[in-house]
Amino acid sequence: MRTLLVPAPEGLFCAEGGFHVDPRLPVPFALVTHAHADHATPGCGRYLCAAPSLPLLAHRLGPEAVIDGVAYGERRGLGGTTISFHPAGHILGSAQVRIESPGAVWVVTGDYKRESDPTCAPFETLACDVLVTEASYALPIFRWDDPREVLREIHAWWIGNAQKASVLFCYVLGKAQRILAGLAELTERPVYVHGAIEPLTAIYRAAGIRMLPTLPVAETQKGRSFAGELILAPITARGLPWMKRFGDFESAFASGSMRIRGQRRRRAFDRGFALSDHADWPGILRTVRESGAQRVLATHGHRDALARQLREQGLVADSICTALPSDP
Repeated sequence: MRTLLVPAPEGLFCAEGGFHVDPRLPVPFALVTHAHADHATPGCGRYLCAAPSLPLLAHRLGPEAVIDGVAYGERRGLGGTTISFHPAGHILGSAQVRIESPGAVWVVTGDYKRESDPTCAPFETLACDVLVTEASYALPIFRWDDPREVLREIHAWWIGNAQKASVLFCYVLGKAQRILAGLAELTERPVYVHGAIEPLTAIYRAAGIRMLPTLPVAETQKGRSFAGELILAPITARGLPWMKRFGDFESAFASGSMRIRGQRRRRAFDRGFALSDHADWPGILRTVRESGAQRVLATHGHRDALARQLREQGLVADSICTALPSDP
């Protein structure tokens, strides 16, 4: 079987196509699966992404970046390969990259999830010879509850805090907008947001995603009471003077890491909500099975554990490192 991608210092490299996929260092030509910072590296000569991701990448990379977007499923010839982007279900515009060359089809999942999410196109199953899959939560302990039930729990926690503010920490791109969209099925009350969240949420609105109204915290009147209100904030805001304006509040964190027993207590949150934009253990195994891949390469997270499990099932599987050594 032909080798279409190899690990390089800059990231996964396709010599036949002359491109890198989600490079971790600047390269001449980057195919980008989505706009999260650990996948969209600034300084590349040019970028290619799925069209719905283009506004988010432009926001993240700045006006000098040369970015081209193609529709999901549209085939484009690059060197000796034909590539296409397909929905990954991770965040708005997230994509898997399908790379085809005579005698081989490789698929790079990027980050993905199998659960429903009103803010992005659902995951598309792709048949391939080699699957390069993320393994962020590739351990049997990671099994997600119905996200609609988790969002109902978030809503109940918010409503139950009538005498104090509810500060929910979450990732500013993807998770915040998923929460706003999910809560829109339960209420029409506006939500206060940190300044880092508002411009990204505006991009989602421009894409036609229905979410709750948002109010920037920075634009509120000084001394205003936030009792009974929900505030979405990045985890980096925790412990900063910015938090003092909320007075008496409860804190929570929305992340797949909250599935780990004791994690909420160790990190001193009042509540933890296991809401993840990554595939859980059953979702990863299902994806591998449905792809029909003869070989699987696991990357990110618990890649060694996943590769070992797949080998025990009789598959050809290895782990590869696509993150900088300093990355967690």
